[in-house]
Amino acid sequence: MKTWKFLPFFLGCICLVAAAADSPQERYIAKYSAIAVREMYRSGVPASITLAQGLLESRSGASPLAAKGNNHFGIKCHDWKGKHMSYDDDKKGECFRVYSSAEESFRDHSDFLRYRDRYKFLFENKTTDYKSWAYGLKKAGYATDPAYPSKLIKLIEDYNLSRFDTMTREEAAESAGADEEAPALEEKKDEKEVTLPISDKKTKVYKRKKKARPEKKSHHHAAEEISDVIPDSPLSIEEPKPLERSVAEEFRFSMSRQMYSRNGVPFLSSAEGETYSSIAKNYNLFLKELLRFNDLSSEEPLAPGTIVYLQAKKNKAARGLDKYIVDSDGENLRDICQRFGVKLSSVLKLNGFTSDHQPLEGDTILLR
Repeated sequence: MKTWKFLPFFLGCICLVAAAADSPQERYIAKYSAIAVREMYRSGVPASITLAQGLLESRSGASPLAAKGNNHFGIKCHDWKGKHMSYDDDKKGECFRVYSSAEESFRDHSDFLRYRDRYKFLFENKTTDYKSWAYGLKKAGYATDPAYPSKLIKLIEDYNLSRFDTMTREEAAESAGADEEAPALEEKKDEKEVTLPISDKKTKVYKRKKKARPEKKSHHHAAEEISDVIPDSPLSIEEPKPLERSVAEEFRFSMSRQMYSRNGVPFLSSAEGETYSSIAKNYNLFLKELLRFNDLSSEEPLAPGTIVYLQAKKNKAARGLDKYIVDSDGENLRDICQRFGVKLSSVLKLNGFTSDHQPLEGDTILLR
């Protein structure tokens, strides 16, 4: 008879465990963990950090921004050209982005961290080091709440979110039961086409696949999407590399001073007293040629330490530096192009800018 006295207690415990397993937080994790892992392999942001931030900032998907605008991370409009909504945040009636899907919001959040200078140092940390990421976000000014890092860490540890930092995309999809949601749009098309009966329609199936990927660019993009390799940090990709002697000899550059390359383009850092004219003469270049390499129409004073490219810059930035999110007012497009080794004309065309366009803080500049 004594055993029966404890039965209500045990039943109550079982109910509490079941309720916890089906909590809003667990449902959120089950729904979006596969997306977070895919974003980790695309951008380098740990899946645990993405999920913890989403849980905290969207109130497990229940906030008005998430529920009405698919905005899980509270990203404001800035130069956003899409739909938007007003919401009272730091100020009344602020403008926030509205996304067509939660996945679009997760992608924008990853890009916000990867392509904005103040957060780039975070990517020097391993994706399994969620504590460094949590404290780094606070250091970079992501949130004003002094307890923000500890809140993220608690969520990660309470729900064992760190397990997603070591999963492959396929494992994450299986773990979340998200097999049908995990593939990108192009992959879904391929799956449908593969299930078609193989008969006299074989040729038609091949043609439909070709239409699904009309450009080589989209094919490479799809290849990036299915990769299970964490990309290099943006700082390491951007870091200038010492120019090898063999490359200098190929272009008849003197190695009397150390030169570097960025985005595969040779450059030097100007010294005190140098001018574009003197550099052109020393490296067997026409002045107009050197100016064109550096997006200048006429010679201007050359401050010491200025990057001077000795070859034409590329039409797009290095892979992994797809865009740049302006961190502070005052930067101009030419400065940005010099920094990433990209032609100004290509950036203007890619973004639909006029030559007098002046970027503002928060603006996104496409580089690829």
